[in-house]
Amino acid sequence: MTYTTDIKPEPNIGRKILAGFIDYLLIYTFFFAYLYAYGEPDSEGVYSVSGILTLPPILLWGLMTIGIEQLFGATIGNSIVGLKPISINGIDEKLSFGQSFIRHLLDPIDMFFFGLIGVLSIKNSDKNQRVGDLAAKTIVLRVKAAKESE
Repeated sequence: MTYTTDIKPEPNIGRKILAGFIDYLLIYTFFFAYLYAYGEPDSEGVYSVSGILTLPPILLWGLMTIGIEQLFGATIGNSIVGLKPISINGIDEKLSFGQSFIRHLLDPIDMFFFGLIGVLSIKNSDKNQRVGDLAAKTIVLRVKAAKESE
């Protein structure tokens, strides 16, 4: 399956925000449950983990973002709202591991100032890309638009 990137993707800002919200709601739900189950409270009652116990939340983040995107072509949030990231060259059906890693490694930058940086990036880039997409050379299309461009 080949996608053409001659089209200008729709901004889909609302869908992108909702997809990110869904993905990180799942990740943070696990994180806080894990922290409560395995963490130890300090003198102020704040739970924390240390040592090897810090690895499972990091691994879950990688699985929920990069892993699922590699296996199914989109994260859970993107799948629910009907979005699909593709390579900007339009050749590959799925993103490379490196592209997925870069996209999601830069999620905190896109979410900085309550998502303002991501929204400004989408509004001011030619192909409506957030910072992670610009760095990874990817675009995000609605699934309907992606199928029509075949």
